[in-house]
This record gives sequence, C-alpha cells and structure tokens, in this order.
Amino acid sequence: MSITTTYDIMKLPRNLLGLINLIIILFHPVMNQAANPVRPPFYAYENDAWVDSVFQSLSFDEKIGQLITVAAYSNKDETHTQEILQLIAENKIGGLAFFQGGPVRQAQLTNKFQQASKVPLLIGIDAENGLGMRLDSCISYPDAMAIGAVQDDSLVYQMGKDIGQQCKRMGIQVNFAPVADVNSNPKNPIIGYRSYGQDVENVARKAMMYALGMQKENILPTAKHFPGHGDTEKDSHKTLPVVPFDKARLDSLEIMPFNRLIQAGIGGIMVGHLDVPALDPAGTAASLSKPITGKLLHDELEFQGLTLTDAMNMKGAKVNGPAGTADVMALAAGNDVLEFVTNPKVAIKAIKKAVRKGRITKEEIGQKCRKVLMVKRWAGLNNWKPVKTDSLYQDLQKPLYHLTSLELTKESITLLQNKGDLLPLQELDALHIATVSIGRDYNTVFQKALGEYLEVDNFHIDKNAPRKALQELLPQLKNYNLVIAAVNNFWMTPEDNFHLTQLQLDATNIISKMDNSVVVLFGNAYAANAFRDLNDARSIVMAYQETDEAENRAAQMIFGGIAAKGKLPVTLNQFFPAGTGIQTKALGRLSYTIPEAVGIDPNFLEQRIDSLVNIGLAQKAYPGCQILLAKNGKIFFHKCYGYRTYNDQIPVKPSDIYDFASLTKVTGPLPALMKLADEGKFNVDDKFSKYWPEWNNTNKANIHIRDILAHQGQLEAWIPYWKSIVKPNGRFKHGYIRHRPTRKYSLRVSDRMYLNHSFIDTIYSDIDKSPLLPKKQYVYSGLTFYLYPQIIANLTGEDYQKYIHENFYGPLGASTVTYNPYLKYPINRMIPTEDDTFFRHRQIQGFVHDEGAAMMGGVSGNAGLFGTINDAAKIIQMYLNYGTYGGKRYISEATMKEWTRCQFPENDNRRGLGFDKPLIDNSEKTIDEAYPAPSSSAESFGHSGFTGTFAWADPENGLLFMFFSNRVYPTRNDRKLYELNLRPRLHQAVYDALKRGLKSEEDRQKHVIKHLQTNRLDSLSDENTRF
Repeated sequence: MSITTTYDIMKLPRNLLGLINLIIILFHPVMNQAANPVRPPFYAYENDAWVDSVFQSLSFDEKIGQLITVAAYSNKDETHTQEILQLIAENKIGGLAFFQGGPVRQAQLTNKFQQASKVPLLIGIDAENGLGMRLDSCISYPDAMAIGAVQDDSLVYQMGKDIGQQCKRMGIQVNFAPVADVNSNPKNPIIGYRSYGQDVENVARKAMMYALGMQKENILPTAKHFPGHGDTEKDSHKTLPVVPFDKARLDSLEIMPFNRLIQAGIGGIMVGHLDVPALDPAGTAASLSKPITGKLLHDELEFQGLTLTDAMNMKGAKVNGPAGTADVMALAAGNDVLEFVTNPKVAIKAIKKAVRKGRITKEEIGQKCRKVLMVKRWAGLNNWKPVKTDSLYQDLQKPLYHLTSLELTKESITLLQNKGDLLPLQELDALHIATVSIGRDYNTVFQKALGEYLEVDNFHIDKNAPRKALQELLPQLKNYNLVIAAVNNFWMTPEDNFHLTQLQLDATNIISKMDNSVVVLFGNAYAANAFRDLNDARSIVMAYQETDEAENRAAQMIFGGIAAKGKLPVTLNQFFPAGTGIQTKALGRLSYTIPEAVGIDPNFLEQRIDSLVNIGLAQKAYPGCQILLAKNGKIFFHKCYGYRTYNDQIPVKPSDIYDFASLTKVTGPLPALMKLADEGKFNVDDKFSKYWPEWNNTNKANIHIRDILAHQGQLEAWIPYWKSIVKPNGRFKHGYIRHRPTRKYSLRVSDRMYLNHSFIDTIYSDIDKSPLLPKKQYVYSGLTFYLYPQIIANLTGEDYQKYIHENFYGPLGASTVTYNPYLKYPINRMIPTEDDTFFRHRQIQGFVHDEGAAMMGGVSGNAGLFGTINDAAKIIQMYLNYGTYGGKRYISEATMKEWTRCQFPENDNRRGLGFDKPLIDNSEKTIDEAYPAPSSSAESFGHSGFTGTFAWADPENGLLFMFFSNRVYPTRNDRKLYELNLRPRLHQAVYDALKRGLKSEEDRQKHVIKHLQTNRLDSLSDENTRF
C-alpha cells in the first residue's frame, strides 16, 4: 500500500477512503478489543529523571496541590488575575482550566501564571469542538451531532490533530474532550448535540478518531462523562441526574465507548456527576463513588490513565458535610485530578485531614501526583517555554484547519427525504423558486447561496413576527412551483421545544404540505419532531447547525454542486431512524469552496491578487473589478474590489451586471453554432455564403467559415457604422434618430435614443460590401458576428435570443446572462461603462457599450450580452468540461476540442474557432510579453472584452480565470489595463499559487495510513463551564 499524507486523505476518491476506514476497523485495537489495554503514552516517563526530581522536591501539601485545577478566564479583570496568582503562590495548585476569553489574552495570562508557578501548570480547556468554543478569533469545528453524521472518520482524526496543534500553540496540554456519551434521549438537556449520536459503534469510532488525533500531538484527551450521560433528562450542572439502567444495558451501551477507548490507551477520562443505581446503590455521584470510579473504571476496565472529575462546582457534586467533603470523596473514589475546585485551601485542608484519618493514604496521593507529573513530562512541560504571541492569530487560523472544518460540514449534510428524487434539482429552466427563512428577518447565507445557482425570490419571516406576517406571505408563495424553506433561529437544546415559536411551527407545517417543498433544518436534529407535518415535505435536509458553512453547503447540495453523504446519527421518529441518509451524487455544477480545498494557500493567493489589483486601482486602470477563480469545477476565490465609478463610491458587488463586450462572441453565437454543428446543420468547412447568400457573387463568395472564425478571412477589423448617421458638427442626420420610440424608430440605442429599424439592413449591407484585406493573415474581425444571430435564427427557425436562452442560459442557471438587461433588471444593478461624448452623448449604463451592437437594437453576436461574473463562469465552465455541465451535455466533446484548438499555427495565427488562444510559444515569453499568463497551457482558451472583461479556461489543470471590470469608464482612451498587462499578471499569480501549493506544517506530511494500521492511542453548560 502506498503511503499517503493526512492532507491527501481529504482528496482521496471515495473508494480509497472506504479502504482507509476498513483499515481502521480491521487493524485498530478500538475495534479489536485487545486482551489487555494499551498503557497511556505518558507512561513512557514513569521512571523519568525530571518526574523523579520534581516529585522529590514537593512537600506533601504541594503534592496535593498538584491534584487541583481551578478555573481561569482571560476576559476578566485584574482582580481575577491576582486571585489566580494567589492560589498558585499559596496553594501550589497543579493546573488551570481556561474558559471564556481571547487567544492573545489567554496566552499572556498563561505565561504569567506559568512563570509564577514552582511546577509548570497543566493547562486545560473545555474545547469540545475547537478553541472557538471558548475563545474569540479561533476556529469552531462542527458540533458533535453533525460530526456523527459524517461517514469519513479520517476527517475526525484530522480534526483531532488540528485541535491538538492549536492547543499546543496556545500552551494548553489538556482538552476536556471528546464527549463519549451515547445520546439516545431526545430530551437530554445537556448532552444532545454534543454527542456523536445514539449508535454506540459510531460514537466509539468518532471519539477514538478525535482522541487519536489529539494524543498524536501530545495533547491529553479526556473522554467524558463516564459512565455515560447520554440518556438522562436532567443536567448535572443543576442536579444529580439518574441513569436508571441495569448493568447489562450499561455495559452494552453507555460504557461501551469508554471501554473501547481504554483498550486503545486513551490518556484521560472525566467522570461525570451521575447517579447510577446499578453500579452504586447508595446513590453517590459516579465522580465520588468508589464502586464506579475505583472498582469499575480502574479495576474492571483497567483504566490506567489520568482520571479527572467533572467540575466540582456543579450541583451534581454537592454532598452533605463540611466544605471539602466532595473533594475528599472524589480522590478516595479513585480520581487523580479535581476539576474546577472553588476553594483549593479548604480542599487541601480536608484532604490532609482525610489522610490522617486513613480515608486516603499518602501513597495514593503520591501515585496520583506522579501520574500528573508524568503527563506534564509527556506534554513537554519539563522544558516549558513562554507562549509566543507574535503571529498567534495566524497560527491558529492555518489554512488547512479551515479546510478540515469545511470538509466535515460538507460531509455531514443529510438528505432525510427525497420524494421523486427531487434533489439535486435539475431542469433549472423549468423552476420558479421562492426561498423562505422561517426565523430570520433578513436574507440568510443559505438564501444567498441558492441564488448563486439560479435566480430565486427570497422571503423571510422573523420568529417573533405577528401572525399577519405569515398570512401575507402564504398567498405570495402560490406563484412558485418550488418553495425552499429554511428553519432558522432555534435553540440547540430541547427546553421549551427548542424555543421554536408557534409562528415557526405553523409556517413550517404549512409549507411542508405544499405540492413542491424542500425544508432544511439548521440546528439540532431532534427539533424535527416539533413539526407535525414535516414528513409531508417532498424533500427534507438536515444541516445540524446554523453556521455560514452549513448554510452554504446545504444550498450546494440542493443544486448538486456537492453530494449528500451524511447519515442521521440519532433516531427522530418512526420515519427517520438513526442511519437515515439518502446518498446523492454531485451533478457537475460549480461548487463553492475555499482555496485550501484545491491546494492553494489563501494568504499567498490573496496577497498576490490584492497587490496587483490595487496597482490597477491606484493607476486608475479601472474604478473597480471582480475576480473569480475555479479549479476542477470548484469556485475557490471570488472577490470584489473598488467602486463602480470614480465618483459615486458605490462598492462593487458580486451581483453586479457587466457588459460582456466581445466576450459575447464566445458566450452568445458560438455555443449555438457549436450545437448546430453537432446537429449537422452547420459546418465550419463550408463557405460562409452557404449560410449568408448575400455574399454570393461578391468578393466574399468563397471565404470559408473556418478562416473567418479563426480571424484570417481577410475581413476588415471593424466598421464605424455610427459615423454614417452623424454630421461633421456632431448632430444626427435627418431620418435616423428619435427621442421616443415609434413603429419606425424601434431600435433603442440608449435611454432616450431610438434608431430607424431599417438601419440593421444598412449594417448588413456595409458588411456585405466591405473590401477584403490583401493577405490571408490574422486580423481580429468582428464583422460576421453581426450576422450570426440571423444565421442561427434561419437554421433553427427560432428567435436567436429565445434559442440561446432555452438551450443554454436557462438550463445552465445563468439567469442574468441576457441582451438589453434594462428590460429585466433595474439600471442601478448594472456597472456603468463609458461616458459617450461622440455618439450617444451620455453616460452608458445598462445599454451595450459597442456602438455597432447598440445600432442593432442591442442584440448582436459581436457584443451586447450582459451578466454577472458568476453566471458567465457557468458558461465557461461548461466549455472547460468539454461541453457538459450539471449532468447535461450541451456540446459534444469532439466539437469542443476542435473549436478550442489552435487552427493555423503555421500561419502564425494563435486563434481557435471563435475562441482566443495563447500566443504562439507563449510559455517561453516573459510576463510583459505573454498573453495570457506564460504558465497557461497550449490547450487553454478564452476571450476578452473591450469593456474590461476576460475569461480563460485551462483544461490541462482545470483552472478557470475570470476578470470583470469597467476599464472604459469614463473613457475608452484609458489603456492602462493593457499597458500594465494586469490580466496576464493576475492570471500568472494564480498559476504561481497553484504551483506553490499549501505550505503545510511538517506533521501533516506524516504517513497516516501506516499510522492507522500500526499505531494505537499511545502514539497519540452553564455560562462558565460545560464539562
């Protein structure tokens, strides 16, 4: 078997991922129940000199102090800091458990506290789903319930490594995770979404992988809450919950994941405050119970690692007796470390008294202390160094950390119901979609993400809106043939029915009963049971949490940008048992991700792109622009820069509509011509006059289409048609222009200018009569592109615009791609182009910039199309896929390859058929000479537009590069975009980023498959706490 890196696992095909999981199951001791448990890794330092030296230097009181951990916060004032310093100085405590705050503040406090301590402190944190659970500016990974839906356990292992590395960078040695509770009770008030679910094997695997990853980074995992807090209806923060099951049930369910972890050598286990009568009839909390902690955990299950209590300030640990009684009971029961001790001085005094009375022996205190010191030695505290705060934020936000989180979210999305295989959505041109946020009063990330695939109408209703809001909404939804409803803004915990309002319940139930509805729940899966009629929805999607990542991925799954892979980790009801999850395949539509997912360092890429774009902004090459990048069908970068003009200071937005200019050539007539070629109705080796009879008996009668499309047909570059209707003084000649439309003056060229409709014939005639150039050589000419719309109409028997919309833009979901966009969209959505001072004498916005196209009524094959950069990308991506997109073939692969190849290189002509190609020998040219980027392959192709648009596709590496600007604002005479050669430079920057790749940390290059085959783990709330 070949050796594969951890990062590479995320890019492996599904069949190989299945093999990895099989290796885990077959070779890892968690699945094989080794005869004897593996000793935790810190036992390597059982006889270590540092451990011995420190141990011998401690007084008895100090040894007790090593067993005490107190809570610390980096968001409190100096008084709190001084209190902690006092506890360190006076009580010689052994550790701190950090809670809320910020990473830099916590690092600074950690350094201060460590420097004040005689023995390095064992720093812990309750970061079940990452440091972001406690610290601002840090990453939060998906909640455990979402991870429970993930079928690829290697991602959970990677998460463990990520969190381990982040803890290490923060000077943390212990993470109070993973939660190994099997949650089988929907009413559980404290575990619920914090558990990996109700399937014991799934919980064991997920907890194992998480712990394995952390322990590999020398961070101590502490599985919790032994012997199992999953099936309770009380919160141990507030009371002592009862786990009322018999021993057989406990062994087979609650205790099973802990047993598996122990067998594998997990370093830490946290004992919960739980009343388990079958294990201790006295009703003592498990954390204080010798039969549970001592007899069961240590003797029967043979756990040798560090045993920690749950927080000692919780109500579940409350006992009768003097202060310190519970602390004594916890140590006597077999715990090694007391967590969240509120009064260490009293605890130490009580423990010493217990030792004197023989309830605990000095030897036991010594053994516990040595174990703590062994953990500290294993974690590297023998050589403690201050936490560096320089670049701390950047180090905690490494690109691959985000990738792990994103991949987990993507893999968790679960399709619970899909009547008639509605999802992923197909036949986009037949859909009229309304989206509804049930709970939020604004357009959500989910709704915006849906809009990337198809224009949808968004509605939202606040959870606390009056009943009238719902009554006003429902009639509007009848106008749509598909309603996609997102249930937002409800609690993750079950109290008060997840805080769902009656309005949310009613809206969801009513929409579920509509003929065609998709309902998506962003939160705790158990909340699905609150909706009486949910099962009537045609499709139901479970996203588990209301995060940007979950909302975005759910939208992508609905449209087939990504597959549905998740499986429900808990049973909801008779319709949706645990394990429910309809698997779908991605349709091949563009998906939306981050640079890390395609192997690019986002910081490197963004710095390079930003610096080049900013040069253009500073030099006024354009007032603003957008760049969109995709690789292998994944859009990994889309950013807007600058403003729409130099004056209005309206920022460029992704939804802005641009004038394509000559990009129209390859997005308008060209796809239609290629389709007609596939159908045998159009042949590039025919003479053009076959399709345009007006050229018979002219100087153009024998020109072949292949030569014309490759721009060596001896045609003139362009004809300034507009000059024929303008007098020398700039006024229009009589009979051509009116300021109001009439039957005769119907060609609208600007907001208040209408041209005599007969002028189209004049343009045709000017082209027909134009002279030929003397030689057959490359001269870029757009003349025949004025004629193709009519040719296409003649060949298809359909209106040209209708034909290309119905055959391409509609099915592709390229909703905004259109001629004369002012007929469909408000003018203020369109990016202004030139301030026309010689023909239309006005600022051009929403009307085509190209004068010739304008004089065709805005509809031309040479220019005239408008659209967003995102919609244009769908067309170019279809080309990059050699004619397919979204599971549908538009153009044959053979035709695509033929039209995108260089046709006449021997004639020093780089062009394809309609498509632009790299300069001959482009790869050998400097960046100042090259077009496009020197690194673009010979197979690449694209086109540019005079207004400042550019699109380029490279099949060799699956790269799509899109640059949209309005560089002609305020005048076309500004050529700085060309002079600075910015587009090739920006294009090359992307290739450079691809070549550089992700500069990942060394440990991510270790041999993970080999590790999984051979290694064991030894290679491995209330407002304040949620242990």
